[in-house]
Amino acid sequence: MSPRSYDDTGVEYYGIPSFKFVSGPSTDIRIAYRCINPSAQKTVCIPTCFGGRINTTLSFTGSDQALYDHRVIVVAMLGNGESSSPSNHPNFPKDIDYRDCVNAQYQLLTKHLGIKELEAIVGFSMGGQQAYYWACMYPRFMKYLIPICSSAKTSLHNYAFLEGPKAALTNSIDYEDGAYRAKGVKPTRGLRAFGRTYCAWALSAPWFRERQFERLGFSNVEDFIKSNWEDAFETWDPQDLLILAKMWQAGDVGKTHADADYLRALENIEAKVLVMPSRTDTYFPPEDSEVELQHLKHGELAVMETIWGHMAGGGANEDDTIWMSDRIAKFIGARTSLVGDLKETSLE
Repeated sequence: MSPRSYDDTGVEYYGIPSFKFVSGPSTDIRIAYRCINPSAQKTVCIPTCFGGRINTTLSFTGSDQALYDHRVIVVAMLGNGESSSPSNHPNFPKDIDYRDCVNAQYQLLTKHLGIKELEAIVGFSMGGQQAYYWACMYPRFMKYLIPICSSAKTSLHNYAFLEGPKAALTNSIDYEDGAYRAKGVKPTRGLRAFGRTYCAWALSAPWFRERQFERLGFSNVEDFIKSNWEDAFETWDPQDLLILAKMWQAGDVGKTHADADYLRALENIEAKVLVMPSRTDTYFPPEDSEVELQHLKHGELAVMETIWGHMAGGGANEDDTIWMSDRIAKFIGARTSLVGDLKETSLE
């Protein structure tokens, strides 16, 4: 989860006048982004995930990581509180779509930064869903597509999981049936309930059984939940969380295809795709990735053998991050690390 204090290091903004949303409204918006290694020749775009900020996003740009010699542009998706969102825009639409995020990002890259093509789009969770939309909407704009712990279409199980945290927030007494702002109240109880309800889904049963929270400095699970989940979500704006969750639930690349068939949309992807699910992800399971892989012309599956559940894909565990970086490096032909080679051998 995001740290309690916001880090704006290197964050820039690009304004888009009269941006038209898929739902119909048009309004001025701004997109927050950060360029890492701006002088590098090859460019990679990484959209943010749910609960992520620009500077908490895993960018693989360390000196021994896959994208160390790439220009990496981390872009905040609409609704995350950095780019235009309910929390910072008085006329923000009630509903947004992944197509809105991608269209805004496309304008940022092409009109503002002058980018004509991308080496790759990498994304974790909701960032991975944006990556899939990118490949369906602009199929020749990138060479490689790397969705991590994600899917091209949100499953019914995934949809149902999100109903829990949403209900915990919206049914809290201090949410005031949505009137908390008018009453000058911050729905702290609702935000903390959102985090508590979310926690167990993000990790795996073996993770808790092996008391991995002790590796993070917590002596018991209750302290872990309060600090890593309740406290973290308390920093978020309720409407930002809800609009992102709703967009996540509606994720379906079929919306980019004439007949609304998400499998046919996948068949039209031109990029080479490295699909990287976590073996223990409870809401983006590898079985869903296997189905999608069957419909990709240039697809490769690499499953993380980890007990860190969904959070493995966001950089929560160093060993998993090393493994991901090594697989990405091999896939796009970048430098690999010896540590990564050893890690891959041990898993496969």
